[in-house]
Amino acid sequence: MTRAVWKGPFVHPSLLKKIDKLKDNPGKKPIKTWSRNSTIIPDFVGHSFMIHNGKSFIPITISEEMVGHKLGEFAPTRTFKGHTPADKKAAAEKAAATPTPTPSGAAKDAKK
Repeated sequence: MTRAVWKGPFVHPSLLKKIDKLKDNPGKKPIKTWSRNSTIIPDFVGHSFMIHNGKSFIPITISEEMVGHKLGEFAPTRTFKGHTPADKKAAAEKAAATPTPTPSGAAKDAKK
């Protein structure tokens, strides 16, 4: 279920305060935030954010196309390592299924 239109977009109050302070101050320092569920509003355009992904902060600069999305959409929480190629997977299964043969001399020494 989506948010009711009459409520408007959710933006954490501390983010609004920080944006208002940055409008007066020309120094562009990124805003560090843990509020991934805050909606990006037009006031955020051109500002830099450091969004927490659960482990570290991801630097993001807000552009016009991002308005209406959530901050958390631009800081992925999982790293994709890629799929295992089919030939690599088949080779690993084959190696696990067949036992490695031991040299005949080594087997005789093991019995002694």
